[in-house]
Amino acid sequence: MSLGELLGFAVIMAVGQFSPGPDMILLTRTALVEGLRAGWAMVAGIVTGLAFHAALAIGGMAVLLSSGGVISQIVRILAAAYLCWLAWGLIKKGGVSGADVPKSRRRPYFQGLFCNVLNPKVLVFFAGVVAPFLTGKQDPWVYLALWTIIVIEGLLLWGLWVKLLQFPKIRRAYRRVERALDMIFAWALVALAVSLLI
Repeated sequence: MSLGELLGFAVIMAVGQFSPGPDMILLTRTALVEGLRAGWAMVAGIVTGLAFHAALAIGGMAVLLSSGGVISQIVRILAAAYLCWLAWGLIKKGGVSGADVPKSRRRPYFQGLFCNVLNPKVLVFFAGVVAPFLTGKQDPWVYLALWTIIVIEGLLLWGLWVKLLQFPKIRRAYRRVERALDMIFAWALVALAVSLLI
């Protein structure tokens, strides 16, 4: 696997991790309502969940895709269908304002961890994203590189997101362009689904 392919994977993961979903809703609400410290604690919890899901997805996809045949094709079709379904949900429903989520009394770390780990869609998304990068025989370092990209990128991007949400101008700007961002995320997911099928 080339450096360009790893960079491409990192870009796809960035789009996927910032697509509106339970983690983004919960983290956005926490950062906006409870502040920087609670937001960063929640980032740590979410990233712990990401590390778990990434290990399952990369290991599982490596085994499934190495077997080839019907199983490999079914996994690709299911993953592409899920990505299209997620995109349709974004197009149909619109905004995901974190401020609308009720405040929880649970500690932010565990709330973020449970939100991520108990959401099976995270595993399906990761499996769909890593599938195109695990076709053919890969060196062992590739699996570690993909896992590291997912975890480090999640930590850095979510941490930066929490920090940015502390600025009043950023809060107002995000709420104004929320719908447009939903559309960008939706079409990026459709493009990823098409690439899986191709």
